[in-house]
Amino acid sequence: MSRTFDLPFGQRALRLSLPETAEVDVLVTSAAEAEEDEAGIVSRALQNPVGSPPLGEVVNQGQTAVVATSDNTRPCPTPQLLPPILGELKAGGISPDDTKVVVALGLHRPLSSKELRELVGPEVYGSVEVINHNPANVVRVGWTRAGTPVDLFRPVVDADVRVGLGNIEFHYFAGYSGGGKSILPGCAGEQTVSANHALMVEPGAQVGVLENNPVRADLEEGVAQVGLEFILNAVVDRNHRLVAAVAGDATRAHRQGCRILARRDAVKIDRKTDIVAVSSGGAPFDLNLYQAQKALENAGAVVRDGGVVIWVAECPEGYGNSTFERWMRQAETPEQVMDRIARRFILGGHKAAAIASVQLRAEVYLVSAMGVLQDACGVVGFSDLDTALQAAMEKVGVNPSVAVLPHGSSTFPIPDGVAEAL
Repeated sequence: MSRTFDLPFGQRALRLSLPETAEVDVLVTSAAEAEEDEAGIVSRALQNPVGSPPLGEVVNQGQTAVVATSDNTRPCPTPQLLPPILGELKAGGISPDDTKVVVALGLHRPLSSKELRELVGPEVYGSVEVINHNPANVVRVGWTRAGTPVDLFRPVVDADVRVGLGNIEFHYFAGYSGGGKSILPGCAGEQTVSANHALMVEPGAQVGVLENNPVRADLEEGVAQVGLEFILNAVVDRNHRLVAAVAGDATRAHRQGCRILARRDAVKIDRKTDIVAVSSGGAPFDLNLYQAQKALENAGAVVRDGGVVIWVAECPEGYGNSTFERWMRQAETPEQVMDRIARRFILGGHKAAAIASVQLRAEVYLVSAMGVLQDACGVVGFSDLDTALQAAMEKVGVNPSVAVLPHGSSTFPIPDGVAEAL
């Protein structure tokens, strides 16, 4: 006899058959749908800011303002967040002519005019100046205690008022997205981004952790040197529908949003298991290995030291990023990847480092359309799930403890007590 579970794999599912003697934990969220419409959620957040007066009372007539928002690689509901913010600024005395919307790119490519219009909506695009952040046009405003140069986009530094928009989700080395991340790394120079993100190898830089997280502490210290007067952050569901929002002080409102997310989407765990069988959630989450990595990160929070993660992701497009693929193929050990990212942060390479950080504690077996991998920095590739499970049980024993995460990209295992401590 066996116990069976379906793990999404592209447009279909693979059947996982575990022995009756296995101790099994099935980790899924029970997040409820929002009971309020999106406009109402945003309006209520703006009317009840955390740790701050309403935005219209923060600003003064004649000032200039910059609103930093995410680019189109993030599930930030900018069309729902931006118009109310612009309305608050106008009500407070800042004219549209004195307001810029800056798309916080970090080190991503700039958006085309068409993409900018689609991101903010045609009405906003025609009423205020909308520009890409340029990491080459920066002003150094200081240094952090960790040695990060705080180089920020000149229009952001020159503005009298800065407002940050974003979405809050679990982040694999900053703890959570949102808050000050719209400014740093969002509107920072390359040296700043590299120095801040290189801290991802330090203790405490992990998903769901804010206290003593070196990446989060460093970026918030840098943002404080220029100032972030107000934020509006959203929580979205797996369909990118806005289900909650927080506004106000850049730190206090952000922390409240993190608590909302943790209560909504985190799955509390009280043990780590010998084997974790995790699916990235099927299409489109497992289109390539680059996108599917998030599920592996979440599984890494559950597997015991010396255990095995069976990572199920179809990946019809293979690695999905040339820099990421080079890093995976060039490194012989996970330690080499971690040493390399610590010397210099490279976008794409950071995904290889995230995989390597899991490999430092556990074996990683990948079940994908990529089959048996060659030179993949120790990731062991399998063409079928049964063979991967058999290999895992040969390593850990025939009566293993197993955690099953059918939707690993949107399931965030957090040890008891961590969410409450936010």
